[in-house]
Formats: sequence, structure tokens, C-alpha cells
Amino acid sequence: MNTRSKFDSHLKELKDMLMEMARKSENAIKESINALINQDIDKSNEIIQNDTIIDDLEHEINNKAIILIAKESPVARDLRKIIVALKISSEVERIADNAVNIAKSTVHIGKEKHIKEIVDIPIMMNLALEMLSDSLNAFLSEDVELAKTCAKKDDQVDEMYGKLIKELMGYVQKYSDHINQINQLAFVCRYIERIADHSTNIGEHVIYLVTGERYDLNA
Repeated sequence: MNTRSKFDSHLKELKDMLMEMARKSENAIKESINALINQDIDKSNEIIQNDTIIDDLEHEINNKAIILIAKESPVARDLRKIIVALKISSEVERIADNAVNIAKSTVHIGKEKHIKEIVDIPIMMNLALEMLSDSLNAFLSEDVELAKTCAKKDDQVDEMYGKLIKELMGYVQKYSDHINQINQLAFVCRYIERIADHSTNIGEHVIYLVTGERYDLNA
């Protein structure tokens, strides 16, 4: 195997590890919302405990990237590929952290009856998950236009976030005995908004990978 083929093989391994990490994070997000809807405390605790698996994957990616840089001394675009993989792994780890935060909010709410049916929050989460999928697919295909679609969806998530927070704060006086639940649901909305932000960041990293230029999708 020549030097170029060897480098490409190692780079593919790095990308495969990153996508595995992303799949686990995406699954944690979906499970955390389902646990919130069903008030599944056991599943929530499981999500919290399993976060170390994703953390370990990030450490493996970091170590592999460092070794690849040290041994192969990549330049220009090849170096950008490694740097972007590291940046994206950091974003994915933070996305997984927000899944854990949602699970913790579910635990804090416990079995207390929901003040309203959990309908709008999953809709906002599905939009954030679409953003995550788009940004990761943009990374795999190095598609700048697909990466830019994240910004449009991020505006929709921000709009939903604002409406939901306003609605929840409107419940404070009506449901004064359920302040903890209202706060936790507001936190969940914030965590979803952050997931969307991290997905947008991934899109920005993809644009940097392809063009070599920094790009603010929220500008």
C-alpha cells in the first residue's frame, strides 16, 4: 500500500469512528425524548450512564487524529480533514451531553403528571435531528449547499423555542404547584435549541473543510 492509500485508509477509519459516535448520539437524543414523553425514569438513567461510551469514542478519535498528524505530517486539505473531524467530534459529544441533560430533566420531573401533553417539544426535536442528519451527510459528501440548509432550519428551531418558552412561562401562575416541571420542560427546550446550534456548527465546519474559509451560518 502506497503512502497516499495508507493515509486515505486511516482517514476513513477516523471518519467511520466519528459516524459511529454520531449514530450513538442521535439514538441517545431520540431515546431521551421518548423517555420524557413516557416518563420512563429507568431509560433516562440508562441514557445518563451510557454517556461514557460516547465520551470514550471521542477520546479514541482524538488519539487517532493526533497519531495520524504525528506520523503522516499531512498538509493543506488533508490536515483540514483531520482538524474538521476533531471539531465535529467535539460538537457531537456536546449533542450527546444535551441528550443526557434531557434525561436528567425527566428524572427531576419524575412521575408527576404532565401539565400538558408533550407534543410540541418532539416536533422541535425532530427538526433539530433533521439538522444533525443534514450536517453529517454534508460532511460525508462534502456538500456545501446541504451544509447551508442548517441555517434555515435553525431559524425555525429558534422560533419554536421562543414560542414554547413563552407558553411555559405563561403556566407559572396557573400551575404554581408545578414550577419544577415547568422549569425542567423549559430546560429541555433549551437543550434542543443547543442541539440545533451544534448541528449548525457542524455545517460551518463542513464549509471550512471544502473552501478553507470560515463561514458563519447565523450571519
